[in-house]
Amino acid sequence: MAAKNTICLWYNGSALDAATFYASTFPDTTVDAVHHAPGDYPDGKQGDVLTVEFTVMGIPCIGLNGGPAFTPDEAFSFQVATDDQAETDRLWNAIIGNGGQASACGWCKDRWGISWQITPRALMAAITDPDRKAAKRAFDAMMAMSKIDIAAIEAARRG
Repeated sequence: MAAKNTICLWYNGSALDAATFYASTFPDTTVDAVHHAPGDYPDGKQGDVLTVEFTVMGIPCIGLNGGPAFTPDEAFSFQVATDDQAETDRLWNAIIGNGGQASACGWCKDRWGISWQITPRALMAAITDPDRKAAKRAFDAMMAMSKIDIAAIEAARRG
């Protein structure tokens, strides 16, 4: 673990599955190391996968197979800036199609409970438009969406 600050995500025995999925789905994402428990621990046995070092789009993470005591919630999320509708659709559909859940305004949750914001750059440009009326129209359109529809956001922005 070379990074000084690493995000630690708690899993119930599925850290390697999650890291492998992320590596197959997101660019610049790798599974870097798998560490096995040197002894028994409360939710596992010696030799079980204890931690997985992985990088998600350049961000160093460690997955800890800590058991069921703690679960992730929406207070933490990965926000992924997408360049177009095809990338937005691909990432959203990968998460939802792998046992995840859709939510509102570009948010979704993977099957391990980690929240993701699949956020087109066009959305951010629209809701920060210096024309505050255009920004409000785009924002109101976003508030009615689950997966972000860039064409609908741009149409709302234009009025």
